[in-house]
Amino acid sequence: MSGRSEQIAATICEAILAHRLVPGAKLGERELADIFNVSRIVIRQALIRLAEDGLVTVERNRGAFVAKPSVAEAIEVFETLTIVEQGVIAQLGNYPRHSLLTELRANVERQKTALGQDNERLAGEFGMEFHDLLVSLTRNRVAIELHAQLKRRARLLEALYRCDFDHCQLCDEHEQLVLLIDRRQWTKAQQLLDEHYRLVARGYRIEDENLTTQPLHLALAPATAKPAATEEARIVALKLPHQAHSHKNDRKHRHTK
Repeated sequence: MSGRSEQIAATICEAILAHRLVPGAKLGERELADIFNVSRIVIRQALIRLAEDGLVTVERNRGAFVAKPSVAEAIEVFETLTIVEQGVIAQLGNYPRHSLLTELRANVERQKTALGQDNERLAGEFGMEFHDLLVSLTRNRVAIELHAQLKRRARLLEALYRCDFDHCQLCDEHEQLVLLIDRRQWTKAQQLLDEHYRLVARGYRIEDENLTTQPLHLALAPATAKPAATEEARIVALKLPHQAHSHKNDRKHRHTK
């Protein structure tokens, strides 16, 4: 895939994850080619890349659309994330524990600080980073790429479904996971991870909602107003997390600074 098609794929990805392009929105090749001033071949390459990541569906004789995952597909995404990360935990015994635990513990402290400041959004971002760190510690590039792809698909759920996460409990489970890894209790750590992702999945209010679709040129305007998909935007577009900004929970956080 050409560099230009990669930039366009990242721009469309960012618009999807920012909720400017809603699930089910039509992605017409001709209109996109006009917006980005490229050939339809370049657009087709970008759409194929997005389809490979599960962010776009391509239907014969109908064209491309922003993916609209079903309840079953949402469950499968989190089941697969669990499988990948459980496999990572099984490999952690082959790596030095000191540096591994230092990074994970520092991340948990950042989550606690954010919660103490009543900043659920920031706590969610740190929560996403926790799982990234966990997988990256194996230095297995294939596992890291697969995990990133799954997280992009999980992020798509946020564009379709309302989220209501218990960030305090998620943070507590991250801390407990670090403790189990420190004690080399791999099976218990894997079991906790399974329960953890089940909690995350329950945080999505999976129901049909009326979503307003913007015209493509407006949805993509923030990116096309300047050179399409700068490196910073590309990084943001490809960064995915399972814990996003949620509807604020009424209960008071247990964690304080």
